[in-house]
Amino acid sequence: MKFKDLGLSENVLKALEDYGYKEPTPIQIQTIPYIMEGQDVIGQSQTGTGKTASFGLPLIEKIDTSLNKVQAIILCPTRELRKFTKYKEGVKVLAVYGGESIERQIKGLKQGVKIVVGTPGRVMDHMRRKTLKLNNVRMCVLDEADEMLNMGFEEDIETILKEVPEMRQTVLFSATMNKRILGITKKYLNKPKNIKIKAKELTVDRIEQISLEV
Repeated sequence: MKFKDLGLSENVLKALEDYGYKEPTPIQIQTIPYIMEGQDVIGQSQTGTGKTASFGLPLIEKIDTSLNKVQAIILCPTRELRKFTKYKEGVKVLAVYGGESIERQIKGLKQGVKIVVGTPGRVMDHMRRKTLKLNNVRMCVLDEADEMLNMGFEEDIETILKEVPEMRQTVLFSATMNKRILGITKKYLNKPKNIKIKAKELTVDRIEQISLEV
């Protein structure tokens, strides 16, 4: 199967070609059609299997460029999403996270951002300052959900989800599933498609790990 078989626009396909994306991965093949249809999705696969493009590509396609509001929020930062918007006119992505000037982020939010990618803590900060409004959000993505919960963001995630309109699409990706993640899916996802990809080989087998005592 090719990316063009997944119903993506020519602009997105051109960006994929520029960045050397040849064929979709199994998680992309199974999740992109459901997300394009507007269904909630739970995707479970290991790191490095292409989860970012699984939600990023259909999310970009679903953005209404005529509406100058934040329409999608992705919790757990990733800069990779930006390159898919290369030829998609009017789709601005902004990353908001700690350690970077909040004034610069506020300036960016005022410039008509359509997609916000951020850590729950910094997203909450902008919500408190009223510099980030979520009343027009149509899609919410929880990426690396297990990692976010391990970092103690569960309460923040729930607070953010409560502020997003109920009539939305929610997508959750995680390498592992546990009771806390399942609790979130039952509470905030609506009849989600559950897709699990078994890794053919362990990612760690291809990584050289080095430890230095200092």
